[in-house]
Amino acid sequence: MPIEVRELASLRERIGQELATSEWLEVTQQRISAFADVTEDRQWIHVDPERARRELPGGTTIAHGFLTLSLVSALARSALAFPALKMAINYGVNRVRFVSPLPAGSRVRGRFSPAAVEDVDGGAVQVTWKVVVERENGGLKPVCVAEWLVRYFER
Repeated sequence: MPIEVRELASLRERIGQELATSEWLEVTQQRISAFADVTEDRQWIHVDPERARRELPGGTTIAHGFLTLSLVSALARSALAFPALKMAINYGVNRVRFVSPLPAGSRVRGRFSPAAVEDVDGGAVQVTWKVVVERENGGLKPVCVAEWLVRYFER
């Protein structure tokens, strides 16, 4: 069940604190292959399970780093709800690191902490989220860490 954020201003009181954790999301080979087709990034480590079985340390293909990053929005939707919003706009990222590989068939979840909350022109509130994407049974190293910027527009 997502954590409801009824007022964006309340996030200022939670700077640096983990606010929510998403549901688990499976990253299948089908999802990885579809991403490869859409982005035209068909490197064998992503799309050739037979070769990966022979040549990669984990014996399976791995997800693209940018696929992992693109899942942050979906992970956020399962972790956070903003009932008073008119809309939210992905404004970008400040820092992204792909810390460890994401093997096909793994499940990931996101941990979300507000790092900054600012009023911006046009009546929006911009939140910089610290996002940690972790793999189920993946040990201590996350798959991805990012500073994700979202602009929220209240009704």
